[in-house]
Amino acid sequence: MLIFLLGMMGSGKSTLGKQLAQQLGYTFVDLDDYIEQREQRTIAAIFEEQGETHFRELERAALQAVVQEYRQAVIATGGGTPCFFDNINYMNQHGETIFLAVPTREIARRLISTNLKIRPLLASKSSEEINLFLAKTLAHRIQFYEQAKYKMESSAISVDQLAQLLNHK
Repeated sequence: MLIFLLGMMGSGKSTLGKQLAQQLGYTFVDLDDYIEQREQRTIAAIFEEQGETHFRELERAALQAVVQEYRQAVIATGGGTPCFFDNINYMNQHGETIFLAVPTREIARRLISTNLKIRPLLASKSSEEINLFLAKTLAHRIQFYEQAKYKMESSAISVDQLAQLLNHK
């Protein structure tokens, strides 16, 4: 089984994804890391050198490659992955999708305490601008996130909650 974790940057997709994969005995794949390894450069460099449109094309190709490569994996998608092309439908067809619905205030708190240089969409923003960006971005993306098969709504989602959700399907 493939399990795709969806949600805004900072919602815990990578952190929870690693824990869930370990608990299930699955491989963990961070889609952004996968792209960086394939491209031999950072996401920030791809954005800077070739723009978001090119990155989204690479992201789509990486998503398809991961689906072909793995049979049992927890995949932490990029925050925008479900929102481009038909990626959300593709993920729903090839596995279980879980939207990690974390309040934007909590996401902002988490992100502000990290190295924002690795997040090209936030790198030059102030705390106030980050809050506004997250609210605006979520307003656009929610229509895609809501198409996930499952939704976990909390500011403190645990790996046990995710495992329990999957066991009840």
